[in-house]
Formats: sequence, C-alpha cells, structure tokens
Amino acid sequence: MKITKFTTYIVPPRWLFLKVETDEGVVGWGEPVVEGRALTVEAAVHELADYLIGKDPFLIEDHWTVLYRGGFYRGGAIHMSALSGIDQALWDIKGKALGQPVHSLLGGQLRDRIKVYSWIGGDRPSDVANNAKDVVEKGFKAVKMNGAEELQIVDSHAKIDAIITSVAAVREAVGPHIGIGADFHGRVHRPMAKVLAKELEQFKLMFIEEPVLSENQEALKEIANHSSTPIALGERLYSRWDFKPVLSDGYVDIIQPDLSHAGGITECRKIASMAEAYDVALAPHCPLGPIALAACLQLDAVCYNAFIQEQSLGIHYNASNDILDYISNKKVFQYADGFVTIPQGPGLGVEVDEAYVIARAKKGHRWRNPVWRHEDGSFAEW
Repeated sequence: MKITKFTTYIVPPRWLFLKVETDEGVVGWGEPVVEGRALTVEAAVHELADYLIGKDPFLIEDHWTVLYRGGFYRGGAIHMSALSGIDQALWDIKGKALGQPVHSLLGGQLRDRIKVYSWIGGDRPSDVANNAKDVVEKGFKAVKMNGAEELQIVDSHAKIDAIITSVAAVREAVGPHIGIGADFHGRVHRPMAKVLAKELEQFKLMFIEEPVLSENQEALKEIANHSSTPIALGERLYSRWDFKPVLSDGYVDIIQPDLSHAGGITECRKIASMAEAYDVALAPHCPLGPIALAACLQLDAVCYNAFIQEQSLGIHYNASNDILDYISNKKVFQYADGFVTIPQGPGLGVEVDEAYVIARAKKGHRWRNPVWRHEDGSFAEW
C-alpha cells in the first residue's frame, strides 16, 4: 500500500480536515488545525506531504520521526498541528486496512467509556449558572467554565470578587458533587493567580486550568502552595519535550495535551506515559471537531491515567456546524450518564460524510479569536 494524495478542507465553524488516500482505496482522515491559523496549518500539511507521497502508510513511527526531526527547525503550534493531523490519518488508514480500531493496535482498551465534561462558557459570566444547570440536566457530571475575565498583571479585588461570585453561582446551581473545571485561560498573571487560586479553594473544584500561561510555569510552585485544588495545564504545549519540565517540576496534577496540536496519537501516547510515571492525570484538550474527538477517545481507551475527556458538542463556537454534522455514523459518540463510549469501528471509528465536508468547504471560514483590551487601552489576554 502506498500513499497517493493529500486533500485538505477548511470547514465551519473553525476546523481543518485532512483526507489521505492510498493506492488500495483505503482512506484516512485527520484534523490538523490551530484555531485562528487554519490556512497556515493547511500550508504546513502540504509541505510535509511531499515526503509521504509514495510511502507505506503503515510505517507511522518512522514517518512521525522524519516529519518531526527531518526539518532543522521543529516544534511549535503550526508544525506540530500539521503533523498531528497527518498522524491521525495514518492511524485511521492502518486501522481500516486491518479491520481494527486504533485502540486495538495500541494494545487494547482498558476502559469501555470515559467521563466527559461540557463547556458552559464564562467569557462573560452572566449566564454560566443557567448553562451549568442545563448541562447537568442533560446528564453530564462535570462542566468547565472560563474562570476569569481579563485581568491586568495586578488588578483590583473587585475583579476577584466578581470571579468568585460567578463560580459560586455555578456551584450553587449544580450542587456539591458535580465536577467544575475553572479555566483561567492564561488570562491571569502570577500576582493575581495565587490570590485567585486561594479564594477558589472553598468551591472544591475539579481543577483550575492554565492558572498562568505555559511559558510562566515557574509560577506554578507558588500557586500550588496557595491551594490544594488540582492544577491542569498543557493545551499550549506541543511535544514530550515541552511537557518534560512541567512534569519534572511536580506542580501540575493534570496534563491536557491536544491531539490536534501535540503530535497526534503517536506523540500524545508518549506524553501520557510520561505523565503516568509522575502520577499525573490525563485529560486531553479537545474543543474541536469529530475527527479530533475520535482520536482522543482512541488514546483515552488505552491510557490508565486518563480520567475525563473534553468535547465540543454544543459549544458556543459551533453555532454554524456541530461535531455530528460532518459524520454519517452519528451514534458513534454514545453519551450516557456523563460518559461517552469508546468507538469500536475500524480506524478512528468515525465515518466522515465527505459530500457534506466538500459542500461546507465551499463556505470555509476565517475564524479569529477576539482581541481584548484593558480599561487603560493595553492588550488583554483572551
């Protein structure tokens, strides 16, 4: 079997899909994207594709190594996201060709289902309590919210009080035993992060996410000393080498690699194993489409330390299209009692509705995240 063709589709709401074809008619799909940089990643995919045309798609480890190490400059969001989608597609091809789900090729599943959480917003916190209540009524046992609006490097305690009020409203709405993840989204700097972490302790959160930007990870020690709440981080780290200092420093309790950003299934399996050696939990980041979610579930199936999975069904970004729109086997993601089942079909387990993908690619997208500013006019982290 040989790889013959790469085709990319930029589709609403903010996704990029990749189709990899072979000379035996077996096709694999991947989801290589950086939100807000889809066109750039698309170009990177086609640059990497030059090496793979005519190659055996089964040699995934070797292809990953060449695509990563074969360039003098390596790593980062664009390169690793392009590599991620290619890796997903190669695993999809291999599983389909052998008639096995990817998790079977990775050693076999050790769980039948995994807990999922649903996003309830929080960029502007006015509706989060009602959103949380609605989600719990649908059967979810965990939610995630943006825990903070924009904060300057040192800001007023009025801002802290507003955050506490918002989180308190969610806790009251869902009761004491629903998991709540509060995502600081890198909006909070070190001086305020330790204050906020301490104040949030009372709500017994499932985790606080990105209490500071990943590049400021040296601040985690002090933040951890102000709170017993688990710290989660990792959606803006792109390889096992990026995760190495985070794990060795010992202040992160949950890692959140994104299988469309951090090297795909091949690399994230290694990152997960590294984390397990440090007794750190795995909760893959995935506010993306159905191919990315299917890839995450293949990994969740085989990782002992995986405990919860992010998913984007109904997320506010998906106003124009949601994750089930692009697949024909819409029951593949079986949600029940706050869990989703592990797909059992060959490859990634999703059957992409290619005709619909082609139709929506004609519309495409140019999604960009908002640009925020503080009251003094200076740039604010989104």
